[in-house]
Parts: sequence; C-alpha cells; structure tokens
Amino acid sequence: MAMNVTQKLIESHLVSGKMIPGEEIGLKIDQSLTQDATGTMVMLELEALDIQRVRTELSAQYVDHNLLQTDYKNADDHLFLRSACQRFGIWYSRPGNGVSHPVHMERFGIPGKTLIGSDSHTPAAGSLGMLAFGAGGIDVAMAMVGEPMFVKMPKVLGVKLVGKLPDWVSAKDVVLEMLRRYDVHGCRSMIIEYYGPGLEQLSAMDRHVIANMGTELGATTTVFPSDREVKRFLTVQGRGEDWVELVADAGAEYDVYDEINLCELIPLIACPSSPGNVVPVRDVQGKPVQQVVVGSSANPGLRDFWIVSEIVKGRVANDRVSFDINPTSRQLIENLAAMDNTFLNLIHAGGRFHQAGCLGCIGMGQAPASNQISLRTFPRNFPGRSGTADDQVYLCSPETAAAAALTGEITDPRDLEKIYGMSYPKFVPPEKEIVNTEMLVPPPEKGSKIKMEKGPNIKSLPEFEELPNQVYVPVLLKVGDNISTDEIMPAGARVLPFRSNIPGISQFVYYMVDETFSERAKATQEKYGGHVVVAGNNYAQGSSREHAAIAPKYLGQVAVLAKSYARIGWQNLVNFGIMPLEFVNPQDYDTIDQGDELEIIGLREALTQGRPISVKNKSKALVYAMTHSVSPRQVNILLHGGVINEFKEKLHQQELNADANVSKKQEAFDSNF
Repeated sequence: MAMNVTQKLIESHLVSGKMIPGEEIGLKIDQSLTQDATGTMVMLELEALDIQRVRTELSAQYVDHNLLQTDYKNADDHLFLRSACQRFGIWYSRPGNGVSHPVHMERFGIPGKTLIGSDSHTPAAGSLGMLAFGAGGIDVAMAMVGEPMFVKMPKVLGVKLVGKLPDWVSAKDVVLEMLRRYDVHGCRSMIIEYYGPGLEQLSAMDRHVIANMGTELGATTTVFPSDREVKRFLTVQGRGEDWVELVADAGAEYDVYDEINLCELIPLIACPSSPGNVVPVRDVQGKPVQQVVVGSSANPGLRDFWIVSEIVKGRVANDRVSFDINPTSRQLIENLAAMDNTFLNLIHAGGRFHQAGCLGCIGMGQAPASNQISLRTFPRNFPGRSGTADDQVYLCSPETAAAAALTGEITDPRDLEKIYGMSYPKFVPPEKEIVNTEMLVPPPEKGSKIKMEKGPNIKSLPEFEELPNQVYVPVLLKVGDNISTDEIMPAGARVLPFRSNIPGISQFVYYMVDETFSERAKATQEKYGGHVVVAGNNYAQGSSREHAAIAPKYLGQVAVLAKSYARIGWQNLVNFGIMPLEFVNPQDYDTIDQGDELEIIGLREALTQGRPISVKNKSKALVYAMTHSVSPRQVNILLHGGVINEFKEKLHQQELNADANVSKKQEAFDSNF
C-alpha cells in the first residue's frame, strides 16, 4: 500500500494499537527535548520515578526560557538542571546557547526519528522529516524512562504546495495563511503533512517556521519529507551522514486535502490577541507601532535575520520604535558576525541586540508599553503573554517587522519599493556555516552517584490522592472559549522562576482571569475539599506546560467541565488526576454559573464501566450528562490520581511478582531435598 510520510513514521514506531483515526496508539520514542521552564519539573518527576538513567537514544535539556537572573531562583534552576543531566544521562545546553528547537534541529535532529518535548513547539522538528510531539512533562519523563508515548491516532491533512513565493512574502505568511483558514482549533486531531512542488521554494528553516506554528492550528504535529533540501541543511551543519531520504510513495493518500498556491500569497499579520486572527497587512496598515521584535523559534533561521539586516541597511529605526533583535542561538550570532556587514547593519539601525534565548516570546522581559502596538515574529500573542496586561501584539514575518521598524507604523513590506526605492533582497544560503558545539555538554557515562543541586526554591513534586468517587464542590470559575495555558498558568519574569516550586507557583493560577482565584481555591479546599472549573471550547490551548494542571490540582481541582479541549491540555489533566469532562449537550454550559454547587456520585464506577457521568447542579436542581474520552489505560491513571502514582503501583506489583517467583523457586528447590 502506498504510504505518506506520516504513515511511514508512525508505522515504523508503532508498539500498540492500530493506525485507525481516533484509536489510541503507542509509539516508541527515540529522542526527547526539555527546556528549563518545564524541564525542572521533568527532572523532579524522574527523581520521583526513582530511575537511574534515561533510555532514549538521545535526550537534551536546553536553558532558553528563564534567562533573567533578577534573584537566585533561575540561577539555582540552571545548576539543578546541569546536575540532573549528569545524574540521568542527558545532554545539557548551557544558558545563552540558544532556543531549544532550532539548536536541536541543527545538532541532534535525524530524519525518520521520533521526538517528544516538554514544549508545545517541539513539532518544529517535523521540518527534517521527524515525527515530533509536544507534550506535558510527565509524558516526556515516561518516554525518557522507556515507556511508549500514547496518542489518539490523528487524521492526516495533506497540504499540497504549488507555485513560487512572491517577493516580500516568506514562510511565516504560509503558516499565517493556514491560520487564516483554520484558526486555532481547526486542525485538532490532525497531523499536517506538506507535499508538492512548492516545497522546492522552502528551505529547511522555512519549513521549521511552518512546522513550529502548526501547534497554533491545534495540530497534533506537522510533518515534511526528508528530501534534498534536508540533506543540504544537514551537510552544512556537518551532519550529512545523518540524512536519510523519507518521502511519500507515489499514489499516497491523505484523510483530508488542502492546497496552497504560493504565488497567490500576500503579506499577512495576526492581530491581537490570537494567532488565528489573521488579516492582510494592508487591512491594518498605518497603525502606529511602539515595538518591533525579531527572532524566536517561529523565525529562527539565518535568512530571517539576514533579510531584516538588508532591509534596514544604511537606515535607522523610527525613533518611536524599540527595535529588538533576539538571536536564536550562539551559532547564529557567530554566523551573523561573519557575514558581510549583516551584524553591523542591525546594530547601526538601532537594533537592541539581546542574548540567545526565548526572552520576550515567553514574557521574560521586553514587555511593550501600555496599550501600544508591538509587532513580533513570534508564534503567540495571547492576552498579556508579553508581560503587559493591555498589550496589542501582532504576529508577522521578518519582512513586515522590518518595514514597521523603519516607518514607525504597520506597513506592507511591498510598499518599501515605493517608499525607499528598495528591491527585495534575495538570500543565497551559504555553502558553509560556522558550527558551534562548545556549549553543549555531553553526559558522563555513569551518573548514578551524582547528587542533584537543589536551591531553596526547588521543591519536590507534591503527592496527590486518588480520584474520589463522590464530590460535592462549587464552580470556582467559569471561562469562555479558547482559554490558553497562559491564562490558566501565566509565564513571564514574575512567575517562571517558580516553575520548580508548585506551592509557590500555585498563587498565580488563573491570575490573568481572576486575581482572587488562588486564595478562593484555598478557602474552598478547606470547606469542600476541592472545586471544579467550567469552560467553553478548546480549553487549555497553547503551551504544553503541565503546571496548568499540577498547580490547579494542588489547589484542589477535581474536574473541568468543558465543551472541548486542546490535546496537550486534556492529556495533562488526565496525567495529574483531574477529570476532563465534556458536555453531552453543549447548551448546558449556559445554565451553569460561577458559584453553583455541583455533586458527582459514582465517578470511579462510571469511569471503570465506561458510561456517561451525571453531574447534579444542586443550586438549580439540574442534571447534566457528561462524557469523557479516556482510554482504559487512562482510566487506570485517573483512578490512581495521576501517572506517577500509577507507575509506582506498577513497579510495586512487579516487585511483588518477582518476590513471589523467587519464593516459588525456593519452595520447588526445597521440595527436592
């Protein structure tokens, strides 16, 4: 049977289940990726699982998020992560080496391999022909100890690319066009696979841009073939021997089809405050801009910075604009400096050049002025994510960002020809690049005796009780559609340093929505034993941060009642014993108010028997039918109160069985004498 690239990748790693859309499958994982904002919790989970060494072919830990050292917390986390990498056998990318996704792509990515990462943009590695998933930290930890990754088999959306990109239009506009078509939820339960003659127009890093932001479409992951362009990329990185060809068979089919004619694309921009709010740049042209930021994992390539350099060459950014340059790796900085005047052009134009890392993309500094427009080449613009509560963040290509930096207002980059007499710069990839591996620290061969360095802010993972059978709890919060993990568990310079401290970070749960939530949750926990939250569609979209489940669980969250969920957010709830219930009748959402008291009886029996769950609204004498889509494996996780409890119980049973077998052998031996 002719197979597409996605099917080939899944079939070669399938350890359980069938490749039928909607059925749960288990996949062998070859590599893992963690970053510091989520990696601290992964290391604490590995400690809780009491493992000696990871069992993946390669695992890498990056320090790219928590780079501001305003006090001891982030610095302590860096030392902790370094020691944990030595302890468990993980590569360590030092602070300032760069953003995880492009660095991993350059140094470790291999076509045909699987990758799981505790960052939702891990699917960027699909640019190389990898099968890469973002996941919650505990799913990553379980894969690192040799367990399969479980996911419901997605449909495959085949997007055929034809034609050639016009001048002033680039890869960011391709994925913005996808977001214009599908919004932030239209590709849920799908893997997007790009194919067709238009691929010849896209470099490996262009594909990285598109695969990275597939997450914003709600996709499970994004896949590109491993073709001659991937071979060229790996050769330039000094890893040509890692290339293997991986392309779709002739006659391969897809579950769903779409097509993009690259010739017809125009400069696009995502308006506040959603990546799916996409319009042509001309529709918002002329609005004054206060900040322009270039960089991030959504535009990490040498071309992305070079094109900005060429556009601003010999000119200076508008005096109202903060023109920020966020390099994505130390290797990139060296190559920019080595290219003819590229680095100089950026500096001369007024660029504020920062260290290599995520920085403003995660709200770690670079907050824009209040109620002012910031144009960013980033993947997300959720409300307040920048660090400014009333921010107006737009997402765009490097070309559109550079145009705004010069003019001081949102400008279609095609107009630069008229304004400055500027021709579109044509990038020619260098045949050789400077390769920097000096800040990647390999693990020692044996690390079991290495002690992990824990500062005073680093707390062990809390222990959680089993899922109760009966609850009587209030609706502590009601929210609408597309609530992101940024709104459930904010990022930013104030909050991120507590990522290794669940009691500490819990004070910020739902802080973006209701500043009183944490204190109310604590009071409710004492009175009722817990609470529930009611939500609309696509609950917990965005980041893979499992803190958006762990911290609410710590505050007593028993269940979420929603119309629908984002994939990773849903899985994280299950992983930490929070019941993700879905309305059978979505209209019931409108009849529940914050403060209503709900009763759920027979929760454990309903889960075990696979039947719907009745939720009684005692405040209004109403009964809601709730469903769930957990597999038998996940039922066991929920009953135990989370993955860690379930895994420890499994290990305990294995030990008991081993002891029983020893006893039987001893009895058999004794009976012979």
